Amino acid sequence: MAGSISTSRLLSSPSYSGSDSLSFLATQKPFRCYPFQSRSPSRSPFPSFLIRSGIRELRERIDSVKNTQKITEAMKLVAAARVRRAQEAVIKCRPFNETLVGILHSINQSAQLEDIDFPLSIIRPVKRVALVVVTGDKGLCGGFNNSVIKKASLRIQELKQRGIDCVVISVGKKGNSYFSRRDEIDVDKCIQGGGVFPTVKEAQVIADDVFSLFVSEEVDKVELVYTKFVSLVKSDPVIHTLLPLSMKGESCDANGECVDAMEDEMFRLTSKDGKLAVERTRIEIEKPEISPLMQFEQDPVQILDAMMPLYLNSQILRALQESLASELASRMSAMSNATDNAVELKKNLTTAYNRARQAKITGELLEIVAGVEALRES
Repeated sequence: MAGSISTSRLLSSPSYSGSDSLSFLATQKPFRCYPFQSRSPSRSPFPSFLIRSGIRELRERIDSVKNTQKITEAMKLVAAARVRRAQEAVIKCRPFNETLVGILHSINQSAQLEDIDFPLSIIRPVKRVALVVVTGDKGLCGGFNNSVIKKASLRIQELKQRGIDCVVISVGKKGNSYFSRRDEIDVDKCIQGGGVFPTVKEAQVIADDVFSLFVSEEVDKVELVYTKFVSLVKSDPVIHTLLPLSMKGESCDANGECVDAMEDEMFRLTSKDGKLAVERTRIEIEKPEISPLMQFEQDPVQILDAMMPLYLNSQILRALQESLASELASRMSAMSNATDNAVELKKNLTTAYNRARQAKITGELLEIVAGVEALRES
């Protein structure tokens, strides 16, 4: 067997002694792995690799793997207990948010027909965009944070290629540590989560900053970059337009070209010159129609002024909840895989430890037998 120690070969060697055999085992480089080749093609090798190391090092590493397994299993159980509550919060808030957005679009459309201007619905030529990037506060959750940061980086690069400036509002420790090290990215504010689950107070802090940037015309468009929760095994990073309050596809730059992200509007693949191309089209959203006979008791602008804070808070809170649910689901999956790997590694290390211990005992027995035979011959 490859990697095994032949005791008979050591005994037949003229320079063999018991202390030499033990020193030979102890001087092997620890934790080296050698490929296992089975002599019989029908025999399944187990383990798939052999670990050559000293007995003490193997024992220490087995204990280390056991402790790691306890930690990953505990983190998996904690994430599984929290993801259920986060999932329920996401599912419950979606109908309210969708209905609120539809009503606001209808009221805004009625106000535009009456030539009433509302500050948060004014469509200006986009020269600067604010990106609210939502990441996690902790790691050990697979590729969750990397996917969101990569999505935001690609969006920033796309806007810069169009000649549009970007400013980032980072939410989460992982995003803060990434964007703070990038001198080429303008960061307006870094916000850290304060509790176990997102609250209205945390969303209010982000909404106030977004509102001040848009009303003061420092930015012409605000986008949310977060991870949308699909299921316990799937989550997708998405881009969602927060301001201005307008239909998708209406935000354009100074040249009249649409600056919405591909994920934020409807597009379809077509054939152009024998190659696949992407065509941008506006989304026709079925929104609740307001009866023309309906009369507002208050001015539509006052109604929008009262509802816009609720709109901003609800949309940002929804993004925080979706991101948290995706983070917990990703952490639960990552810790489950880590626990399975720890179990498999512990099994392989235990097999290697037992083989090394058996080889040591066999060597000592052979030394005793050789000593007895030498005494008899003398």
